[in-house]
Amino acid sequence: MDNPPPIALTIAGSDSGGGAGIQADLKTFHAFGVFGCSALTAVTAQNTIEVAAIYPLPEEIVREQIRAVAADIPPDAVKTGMLVSEALVKCVAHAIEEHGLPNYVLDPVMISTSGHRLLDKEAEDTIRRKLVPLATVVTPNLDEARILTGLPIEAPGDLAEAARAILDLGAQATLVKGGHFTGDEAVDLLLTEEGEHVWSRPRLNTSAGHGTGCTLSAALAAGLAAGRPLVDAAAAAVDFVARALASAPGLGAGRGPLNHFVKAHPGPPDDSG
Repeated sequence: MDNPPPIALTIAGSDSGGGAGIQADLKTFHAFGVFGCSALTAVTAQNTIEVAAIYPLPEEIVREQIRAVAADIPPDAVKTGMLVSEALVKCVAHAIEEHGLPNYVLDPVMISTSGHRLLDKEAEDTIRRKLVPLATVVTPNLDEARILTGLPIEAPGDLAEAARAILDLGAQATLVKGGHFTGDEAVDLLLTEEGEHVWSRPRLNTSAGHGTGCTLSAALAAGLAAGRPLVDAAAAAVDFVARALASAPGLGAGRGPLNHFVKAHPGPPDDSG
C-alpha cells in the first residue's frame, strides 16, 4: 500500500462470545480503518449471560506478544482491557514503558456486566500506581471509577470530581462513562488539564450493552492512532458506541453485543464546560 493504515495494539482477554475483549477491539479498529494487532492476556469462556471460566496466560507469552508486535509492527496507539492479575498488570506496565508504546488508552476492566470479577482485588492498587500514570486517557465505568477513586459517584454531577481524582493519580485525561446512572439521559465526561467535555444523549431501552467499554476504548485508541486530537477521538468514540448500541443485532439471551458494522465517523459536537 502506498499509504499504510494506522496501527493499534490491544492487550486484553479473549471473549468466546465475540462481543467484548480482543474480538470487540479488533472489530472496532477495522471499522475505523485502523490495522489491529493483539496481545492476549487470558482466554475466557463467556457469552451474553455469564463468564463461565477465565484462564490467564503466562506472563512470558504476554510479554513476548507485545515485544513481537513492537519490534516489527510498531503501533501508533495501544489500549489495555482485561489484565486479570497483579502479575500481569506489572508485566504490561513494564512492557509499555520498555517499548515506549504511545497513545495509551487504559480501560480498567474490573467487573463484568454480569457481576463476575475480571481482576484480582490485589491488582487494583497496582493499576493505580503502575498503569494510570502511563495513560494518555483512562476510560472507567462508574464501578471502576468508584474503585479507582474511593468516591461514591452517585449522580452525573459527581463525574467531574471523579475524573479529577484520576488525573491526580497521574493520567493525562479521563473519560468517565456515566451510562449506568438511572434517569433519562446517558452522560459521559472527558476531563483534561485544558478543560471538560460532556456528551449527553437519551438513554436507550435495550438489553444490549455487552462490550460497550471495550468498544469505546478501542474506538478512542483508533482515533489516537489515526492522529486525531484527543477530544475529537473521544467524540467519535462516544458517537460510534451510541449508534452501535442503538442498532444492536439482538444476539444471545442475556446482555447482547453491539453492532460493530456501523460506519465510524466524527462524533457530534460536544457540550464543553
